[in-house]
Amino acid sequence: MLMAVPTELDGGSVKETAAEEEPRVLEPGAAPFGNFPHYSRFHPPEQRLRLLPPELLRQLFPQSPENGPILGLDVGCNSGDLSVALYKHFLSLPDGETCSDASRELRLLCCDIDPVLVKRAEKECPFPDALTFITLDFMNQRKRKVLLSSFLSQFGRSVFDIGFCMSITMWIHLNHGDHGLWEFLAHLSSLCHYLLVEPQPWKCYRAAARRLRKLGLHDFDHFHSLAIRGDMTNQIVQILTQDHGMELICCFGNTSWDRSLLFFRAKQTIETHPIPESLIERGKEKNRLRFQKQ
Repeated sequence: MLMAVPTELDGGSVKETAAEEEPRVLEPGAAPFGNFPHYSRFHPPEQRLRLLPPELLRQLFPQSPENGPILGLDVGCNSGDLSVALYKHFLSLPDGETCSDASRELRLLCCDIDPVLVKRAEKECPFPDALTFITLDFMNQRKRKVLLSSFLSQFGRSVFDIGFCMSITMWIHLNHGDHGLWEFLAHLSSLCHYLLVEPQPWKCYRAAARRLRKLGLHDFDHFHSLAIRGDMTNQIVQILTQDHGMELICCFGNTSWDRSLLFFRAKQTIETHPIPESLIERGKEKNRLRFQKQ
């Protein structure tokens, strides 16, 4: 549901586009909702994977026949490159492997607002039994409820084990305002036991606005009226922990494009989903952030 751009690009999208098929406009400033094609050329999945322990999900969710697969939600999957990379990384699958019984361990529902990107993801995904791609504007409450509930009901679940929100928050914020960002994080936190969030810093907001102005396009409706601004990583942490009942477990580090990978847990899952001590210590060692208490 989000996207990417050269120099401070981002992945996903937040509003449905009119384009239904190729060719796509490649000028980054012409995609104000973040649904940029070829996002992984600018922000390769490997830059995130190197920060994430591959044993993370297996430590959090020990497998047993009665538990069923681990269920993940990837919001703003773009053309699916990162979704596939995350799947392979957490299951330690070798490069080139295209079929596996691993779908019994992990299933991902990957959504994006752009139907062209979703179609590309479906076509190129090497694990069609394990990764499901759908076109969804996550801010459309009715469609979101229907599509996500339909997926979860296949496994007798009401929530996902983990959600991935990778460079999406800025596009939600710019196109839906402060309240939209707050609502987005509320919905996401209510749907997942754990969240991995990669917020965009404020400099990316300014860069996105400059790109629109440079092309003579209409400015973001909310950019100049946003009250939530400045240290966006800290702002996201405060909203999730103070307003939406999440606990910040650790920061896994920063990507080469200076984005933090923040790992949260829903407070009500503390007893049912304990964190392995080794994971907590590893996260502490990598944590380069110091959050100010507000």
